[in-house]
Amino acid sequence: MFLESIALRRFRNYGELDLSTDAPVNVFIGENAQGKTNLLEAIAVLALTKSHRTHRSLDMIQWGSDEAAVSGVVRRRSNRVALSLRLTSRGKQAWVGGVERRRISDYVGHLNVVLFTPEDLQLIKGGPSVRRRFLDMEIGQVSPVYLHDLQQYLRILAQRNHLLRQSSGRRDPALERSLEVWDEQLVFYAGRIVLRRHRFVQTLERYARQIHEQISGGREELSLAYESVPEPWTPETLEDALRRHLAARRATDLLRGSTTVGPHRDEVQILINGRPAGTFGSQGQQRTAALALKLAEIELIREEVGEYPVLLLDDVLSELDEARQIHLVSAMGSKVQTFVTSTSLGVLETIASDLRVFRISQGRVTFISGR
Repeated sequence: MFLESIALRRFRNYGELDLSTDAPVNVFIGENAQGKTNLLEAIAVLALTKSHRTHRSLDMIQWGSDEAAVSGVVRRRSNRVALSLRLTSRGKQAWVGGVERRRISDYVGHLNVVLFTPEDLQLIKGGPSVRRRFLDMEIGQVSPVYLHDLQQYLRILAQRNHLLRQSSGRRDPALERSLEVWDEQLVFYAGRIVLRRHRFVQTLERYARQIHEQISGGREELSLAYESVPEPWTPETLEDALRRHLAARRATDLLRGSTTVGPHRDEVQILINGRPAGTFGSQGQQRTAALALKLAEIELIREEVGEYPVLLLDDVLSELDEARQIHLVSAMGSKVQTFVTSTSLGVLETIASDLRVFRISQGRVTFISGR
């Protein structure tokens, strides 16, 4: 898929921008704090309706304005589609082909993106919540059903936690009967989420292991493990396992006033030669693992939706040594439309073709060279 154009209105430091981006590789160069990251953030928001930098729509609205807008035209194998988002302090509205989509799950997926930023090293070094968010964002792109299940799970989880806080740690028969009702609903959606995440991690590992072997020269082995309800369980017995685990943790949940088991507490282990990469990996090994995961995402999305996603590289080339830069740019090839931000062309100038180069200064984009 290709993003043919992007338009911004009052988004971050862009008052108004209309840009043709119909090139295999679009490069945006400029000094720091000029708007390069803001532009890639806008593309990611157009795809996902949410930002990797903030949870609040208000943060993306230009100072002094009441709302912002992001729109673009996406060319896919079967069609061309216009996407539009309106951001306000009260929330967001989304349109596909001029028709409003009130459910986010009906909007997300029309544009698939893989975003790689320097902060993605936190996938390896950060806490479990970073990796859970990674799973939710990536699976949500290719599975509207997953997004719906996740939204329902979080709604039920909030209700269950509210009931637990009301208990003040005491055991009360009426309260526990209410908990059993919420538990049944929680187990249903938790089971669906765990199974989808488990399958996603298995597929991601298959691609990431091969890519990591190429980058590391076969000297190291990358593996992934999704940790949820203690095994053994099968897809048919997962709900029963979740139900038993919830029951076993009920006294702890009542004491703490929160639910201590479920997909919101799960973990993805990233291992190099069988050892946790975040704890035992060198900086180079951690960067290689993060790069392998991002390149694996590209292949996984292609497998799921039948087309390659758009790749967004936000100032990551400077974080990689020359060998990893070459591997990343070579992996782009001609199959993935790529948007790159950098302070200079660097290695792109020598090993990438079909570049369209722009300069960004104080929220203004100027075409420099390319087709």
